[in-house]
Amino acid sequence: MGAFLNKPETKKYNEHGEGNGLRYGVASMQGWRVEMEDAHHAQSTLNGTLSDWSYFAVFDGHAGARVSAHCAANLLECILQTDEFRREEVAAAIRAGFLDLDKKMRELPELSNGEDKSGSTAVCAFVSPGKIYIANCGDSRAVLARAGQPVFATRDHKPELPSEKSRIVSAGGSVMIQRVNGSLAVSRALGDYEYKKVRNRGPCEQLVSPEPEVSALERADEEFLVLACDGVWDVMSNEALCSYVHSLLLLTDDLEAITNQVIDTCLYKGSKDNMSIVLVTFPGAPKPSPEAQQAEKELDETLRQRLTAIIERLSSEQSEEAYIFPMALKQLAEEKIPGLPPGGGLAAKQSLLDKIYREFYPDHADSSESFVCADEMADAYESN
Repeated sequence: MGAFLNKPETKKYNEHGEGNGLRYGVASMQGWRVEMEDAHHAQSTLNGTLSDWSYFAVFDGHAGARVSAHCAANLLECILQTDEFRREEVAAAIRAGFLDLDKKMRELPELSNGEDKSGSTAVCAFVSPGKIYIANCGDSRAVLARAGQPVFATRDHKPELPSEKSRIVSAGGSVMIQRVNGSLAVSRALGDYEYKKVRNRGPCEQLVSPEPEVSALERADEEFLVLACDGVWDVMSNEALCSYVHSLLLLTDDLEAITNQVIDTCLYKGSKDNMSIVLVTFPGAPKPSPEAQQAEKELDETLRQRLTAIIERLSSEQSEEAYIFPMALKQLAEEKIPGLPPGGGLAAKQSLLDKIYREFYPDHADSSESFVCADEMADAYESN
């Protein structure tokens, strides 16, 4: 279930690239967890005869980072080396590649001897000139957007799903508190070999299965694709995240900045997990709009005026300084300011609100560093 830090680690890893008419940005952050267990792989142009193909993946590790790191480094090659891929049976090749990787990884010394018990979810996408192949194993998720709305999303593999629970029970396990044997929160994953020991059962019939669900989608006016771990999806619905990313694309074409903004917003909304996100934009993605940028400036000015007035009033009432900021946030949230970023709400403006507050109290620590009032902030944003 994981332990937590006293304050979140907010340093981010970023990368970006482009190729084949696509652009991508990546952001990952450790957050409240004591260890960073996420990994990813982003490649806008594959090698050789696949130069017009792209590959993106996110891996959310648990009980350690060994498996997620190995998957990030090796899943692509495992898929490309299958007989199915050579026969251009891509969906079957992805499934075979997952199973092959899980089989080979079991033989790694630290995993085979049980010293390392880590596992990892995986979500990946291949983008070809005509199709998008998306595979998911676990509760990391991919969402494809068109016109700012989700048009496809992978299914999270949770133990309480009837089909997943049936397999778990048939393998001699149980589902308690929505976890496999009361412990593991996902029903499919790579690694996790302590849940894959049932004799006379194949790899896809174990308590935890390494089998992905694979979908093949025809390309048709997509705007963007998001792959992210559950640290993002725990606090953002598919619809909210698509609306939010769409609105950010109208403000900037810096995809690293957008992905940073998304995970910061999720942190302010109360996510306690590692967070990783890969954002892939297609030629039909929104472009920065002067009208949207002007509206954003006007919103920022409105927030400045309203928060300033609230802080001045609370200060005049001689409220204790430690409580002024969370009280001000709650009152600002109650005002239902129009024009807040769709899907992001007031949490999307936390850095601006911090800056305004520090103009009154220069010694106030940035909330992204201190989070002394994290629970109050999350409460203030809960309805946003």
